Amino acid sequence: MDISRRQMMLATAVTPVAGRLDAALSPAAVVRPDDEGYWAKVAAHYDVTRDVIQLENGNWGMMSQPVLERYEQAVRRVNRETSYYARRGLTPDLIAVRDRVAAKMGVAPQEIAFTRNATEALKALIGGYNRLRPGDAVLYADLDYDSMQACFDALKHSRGVDVVRIDLPEPATYQGLIDAYDAALKANPKTRLILLTHLSHRTGLVVPVKEIVALARARGVDAILDAAHSWGQLDFRPADLDADFIGFNLHKWWGAPLGVGVVYIRKDKIDLIDPDSANSPPFAISAYSRVHTGTVDFAAQLTVPAALDFQDGIGDAARAARLRHLRDLWTENLRGAKGLEILTPADPRLHGGITSFRFEGRASVQDNVNIAKRLLDEHRMFTVHRDGPARGACIRVTPALFNNAADMAALEKAIRSLLPPG
Repeated sequence: MDISRRQMMLATAVTPVAGRLDAALSPAAVVRPDDEGYWAKVAAHYDVTRDVIQLENGNWGMMSQPVLERYEQAVRRVNRETSYYARRGLTPDLIAVRDRVAAKMGVAPQEIAFTRNATEALKALIGGYNRLRPGDAVLYADLDYDSMQACFDALKHSRGVDVVRIDLPEPATYQGLIDAYDAALKANPKTRLILLTHLSHRTGLVVPVKEIVALARARGVDAILDAAHSWGQLDFRPADLDADFIGFNLHKWWGAPLGVGVVYIRKDKIDLIDPDSANSPPFAISAYSRVHTGTVDFAAQLTVPAALDFQDGIGDAARAARLRHLRDLWTENLRGAKGLEILTPADPRLHGGITSFRFEGRASVQDNVNIAKRLLDEHRMFTVHRDGPARGACIRVTPALFNNAADMAALEKAIRSLLPPG
């Protein structure tokens, strides 16, 4: 595999300034998502492995060099001052970080609390939801995250409810997704709680959250939203989704250090989530009382403002457009190729940067493990297989801001080479 063009682009980009996005990169006007010169300068802020073309960035997001430097500074301070800092100055500093995140979300500071990841946030919401009674039903879909499906399944034993699983349409349409949830709720009138995933980690499909939350609410059904992959990958404010309960990651698309998530609970719905059993009364009317993480990586949380500063220097709309552009470069060139299924629709409302594919007739987990292995072994291209979609396993492609048009062209060429002849 020839990656010299990629290396050259990175080598000739500007050197990042410690602690922030280089001022020369903050656009005075709208930056085109296909401006490879500009995005090469952004990419220069990331220390990317040269061993492979990294197209599996959904697990977590790489910190940019300025953010990494801030994190290292915070680690040194926490390590040096230990409890002298933790018991005297840490709490006000973390409150300031929380307030910054809340402002970015467009919500009240008391409505959010830090967790270690979106999974922990969603576990607190699902396990703490106290409206369920024996005989009620809960509902989730095939594209929801495995751990959250397991949490919903566990409600059968802990709350005595029925668990309903639906398969989302493939191929999907915007209205078709709304109709799928509408039909499921009509068919299961005892449903009291649904799980929604804004952007699926399996295929990259984006569901119309606001519309589905509204139709559920009209039937007296609450929704818990998994936004682990969407906030930062898509251009939106969480407040605009009108959801009551949400779990987020900050170490995916915002590029904060590993170990920072956020739980959101709308203030007037706080009573529907029980306080964490590790907390003692009196319980504050805030999201903070609904989680209990114990000691965490304080340095990671303290670095969140640096991550937001870096991403704000790029801009939410520009970042989302770039990720979608990288995705379109390979998906839309390959869409319609014989023997290939692109799982995320072309409709820009239904995808971000992530998209999965499968070869026709190759839908088993082992098939897709083998395809991902061939992409790595033969083309030095790192992707990951995903299972769980009703119609079979697939290969997930997740570009990041350090990827470029040459990477996506190489992916297209590699996939074409693996397609069956004819």
